[in-house]
Amino acid sequence: MKKAVWSAIVAVAVLIVAAPASAQNTDTKTVNVTVNVSARAKLTLSASTLTFADADPDTTPSIAAGAINVDAKVRTSPGGASSLTVLADDDLTSGTDTIAISNLTWTASGGGYAAGTMDATTAQTLGSFSGPGNHSGAQTYALANSWSYATGSYTATITYTLTAP
Repeated sequence: MKKAVWSAIVAVAVLIVAAPASAQNTDTKTVNVTVNVSARAKLTLSASTLTFADADPDTTPSIAAGAINVDAKVRTSPGGASSLTVLADDDLTSGTDTIAISNLTWTASGGGYAAGTMDATTAQTLGSFSGPGNHSGAQTYALANSWSYATGSYTATITYTLTAP
């Protein structure tokens, strides 16, 4: 009978130990993840106003304005072409007097930016980029100075356009 009791105790112990192991269940679920990334363009300029001081055309044939820091961020496909252009709304005007906007030029540094001459008809390319990225640099405007300009305060508006397809 001792053998039968020990056999029963061992059987119960085996069942107690085995019960939790056999009672474990596993259930697996999946979640599908979708991320939509669209083309995006963000342009930051360090200034919204350019001012050219008056100067003697004999000693200062070109008047420089301070540099504008340009930060163009584009998100596009790896081979996607994006561009940054500038376009003046008109010639520089003061009442009925004008200075041709083509007298306004710029130099550029960093960011893959290029020098150019302002135009009021055709947007001029400041930068062309391939793929996504951040393009930081500076643009410095200069105005050709001339004795032929009539006195006055001349203005024009320049529009920067950053395009990421």
